[in-house]
Amino acid sequence: MTDTNRVLNAENMTAGYFGQAVIRELNFSVASGEVVCLLGPNGAGKTTTMMTLAGMVPLMSGSVEMFGNTTSEPLYRRAREGLSFVTEERSIIRSLSLADNIRLARVSQASVTDLFPELNSRIHTRAGLLSGGEQQMLSLGRALAREPRLLLADELSLGLAPLIVDRLLQAVRSAADERGTAVLMVEQHARKALRYADRALVMQRGKIVLSLSGEEARARIGEIEDSYLSGATGEDAA
Repeated sequence: MTDTNRVLNAENMTAGYFGQAVIRELNFSVASGEVVCLLGPNGAGKTTTMMTLAGMVPLMSGSVEMFGNTTSEPLYRRAREGLSFVTEERSIIRSLSLADNIRLARVSQASVTDLFPELNSRIHTRAGLLSGGEQQMLSLGRALAREPRLLLADELSLGLAPLIVDRLLQAVRSAADERGTAVLMVEQHARKALRYADRALVMQRGKIVLSLSGEEARARIGEIEDSYLSGATGEDAA
């Protein structure tokens, strides 16, 4: 990976809450067109990592470089530079229609429904009445319609059927391949996520304990699940 195609770089990144570190001295990069999967048991610090990268949790030490510049900016400024962040909560307004949710994101309706044509028939439905899969398609579709330089995606597959998960992960892979979007995604369904990933980072107790190519991770998935992904650490809520 050269510096010219590196979109995200974390160096000795340490962060947490109320003076207590939850993630410690994380070092990793994500390049343009690359999908990196962040794996770990519940409580490993994955969501804290994503929120720190998004500017929602302040650094205690270390640095985050995004789009070639070291940043301590809040989320809305990072978004202006080319970051999209899809949280596990599915950030939609349930009382508004699907079309109005798209309009609020300041992207075109076609740019979302081209990604997920199944939303066309639900375009005037209140978002709160959509299925979980449709809500997640809306969330991810809006994020990708902005044509971000960097996508952070936290638990896209949470509570969804396997076919829907494949649709979401394929859309992420296509954004990387066709637009050069750099992607860091957190996933509990390791086997499925690794089908779409170029690299995998495995976390335990707030630290990265393995960094593997996608091919290596797929070959070692049984070992990874048995040794690293079973059980919570109690260090963090996610």
